[in-house]
Amino acid sequence: MRYLRSTAMAAASLVLLLAVDGAGAGAAETVAVAVVPRIRTTVLPDRAGPPAARDTYRGAAFDACTAPPLETLRAWYGASPYGALGIYTSGSRRACPQPQLTAGWVRQARAMGWRFLPVHVGLQAPCGDLGSKPPRIDPARAVWQGRQEAAEAVRGLRAVGLGAGSPVFLDIEAYPRHDPACGQAVVDFALGWTQGLHAEGFRSGFYSSLDSGIADLAAGARAGSSPLPDTLWYARWNDRADTAGEGPLTPDLWANRRRVHQYRGNVEETYGGATLVIDRNEVDAPLAS
Repeated sequence: MRYLRSTAMAAASLVLLLAVDGAGAGAAETVAVAVVPRIRTTVLPDRAGPPAARDTYRGAAFDACTAPPLETLRAWYGASPYGALGIYTSGSRRACPQPQLTAGWVRQARAMGWRFLPVHVGLQAPCGDLGSKPPRIDPARAVWQGRQEAAEAVRGLRAVGLGAGSPVFLDIEAYPRHDPACGQAVVDFALGWTQGLHAEGFRSGFYSSLDSGIADLAAGARAGSSPLPDTLWYARWNDRADTAGEGPLTPDLWANRRRVHQYRGNVEETYGGATLVIDRNEVDAPLAS
């Protein structure tokens, strides 16, 4: 159910004082101009709420398009600065095959000491400028579609042996922010996604560019929308290994160890004789268990 709270409406209204010459009176006239906010308030029932975090991690992580071979993970663990990695557990838009990614792979990688940031790549923003023209979010069905993607993500987590309480990150690639209806669809989709995951006992994550999906989700948070994703994974390639945020991601949003920062992408690194092309991340958030 979508509605605009009175406080949000008040914040979205702008009163302009225009000096208008009356007919010989020179009186000032007050004109109220309502400014429509970019992101409206959407509130969904969330009886379950987020499950308690089981494994909170602070430190370096990497993500790679394909889950690496176990031999590479053995070579990297301890030799590299990384203690966690992103893995693409589900979604119709995964860009790379995942021949390694099984419950056995997860079990053996976990035994080495690795921890995980699961990622789901599905429907994309309606206005996304992506060459492959992936299936897109339908603004009229965004909440329902978000719940459907959550159900698929839960099946993917369970298939690789990641249990209840684990987070999974919805991957929304960068999109132009010229169309408010597009941003609204992304936010509503993320809310449905979160509602669906909470109902199944999993935590909700959201990954996007700081200048697109993260900016719109931050606007949704300020509008009072809920349930918001529990953790934000923001992409800003500034070579700063921190989770301080910037721009729309102000200190009051997703504070208290609920952030991941992808600060560099497509770099080649070698440890223990094994080479991978990765994205670099700094994590201060719960991980999968």
